[in-house]
Amino acid sequence: MQFVAVCSDSLGETADLVVRAALRQFESLNIQLRRYPQIRSEDEIRELMEEVHRKSGFVAYTLVQPELREAIKEESVRLGIRTVDIMGPMMQAFIDTFHDSPTQRPGVLHRLDEDYFRRVEAVEFAVKCDDGKDTSAIVKADIVLLGVSRTSKTPLSIFLAHKGYKVVNYPIVPEIKPPEPLNEPIKGQIVGLTMDAEHLLKIRSERLKVMGLPNGSKYASLARIVTELEYAYELFDRLGCPVIDVTDKAIEETAGIILGYL
Repeated sequence: MQFVAVCSDSLGETADLVVRAALRQFESLNIQLRRYPQIRSEDEIRELMEEVHRKSGFVAYTLVQPELREAIKEESVRLGIRTVDIMGPMMQAFIDTFHDSPTQRPGVLHRLDEDYFRRVEAVEFAVKCDDGKDTSAIVKADIVLLGVSRTSKTPLSIFLAHKGYKVVNYPIVPEIKPPEPLNEPIKGQIVGLTMDAEHLLKIRSERLKVMGLPNGSKYASLARIVTELEYAYELFDRLGCPVIDVTDKAIEETAGIILGYL
C-alpha cells in the first residue's frame, strides 16, 4: 500500500481535497491517506517526515508559518522525500503581482466570520424549506428550485446552501397547484430542473427497491414520468425560468450553471 501524508498548520482540508481530486485519476493505486492537522512545531514536522520516509511516501502540505515551511523543505532534502507545496505558489503569485504580504495566520479560511454564519443560516433555511415544507419562504429565497421527484433538488439545495445561498426546493406534481408565491414577482432566481424520462425511470425504480415497495407503482412508470415532465415544462414556460437538464450532471456542475444565472 502506498502512503501519502497531508500536513497542515490548520485543518488540512484544502490539501486533502487536492490530493483526493488527483487520486481519482489513479484507479489502480491503493493509497493510505493520512492527515496531520494543527502542526505547530518543527519537532512535529521531523516526526511526520520520518514516518513518511519509513513508508516510502510523499507529503502534500499547506503551511503558512515560514519556520514550518523551511523545516519541511530541510527534512525533504535530508530524507529524500518528495513534498508538494499546495498553497505556497499561489501565495507567491499574490505577493509578486500585488506586492502585498500574507497574514501568515493558519486557519484563516475557517474563521467564524460573517460569511461562516451566513452559510450556517442558509443551510438551516434549506433544511426547513426542503421538498416544499415551507412555501411561504419562497419570497425570502435567493434561489427557488422546481422539479419533479428525484431530480436532485435536495442535494443541490444543500450544496448551494453551503455556498451561502438561501434555497427553497419545491416538488412539481400535476395534481397539486403550484404555491401562490410563484404567481408574484420574487427576488430569488427560479430554476427548473428536468431529466431524461428513461433515466428518471431507473432512479425511481431503484428508490422503490430501497423502500421495499412493489416495482409496479405508478410512481415508477414511464407514462407517469412523461406526464409529470410535460406538466413541469408547461410550468417552467409559464414562469419564464431557465431549465437545466440534470441527466448525468454532477451536483457541482448544476450548481455552477445556477450560480452563473445569479
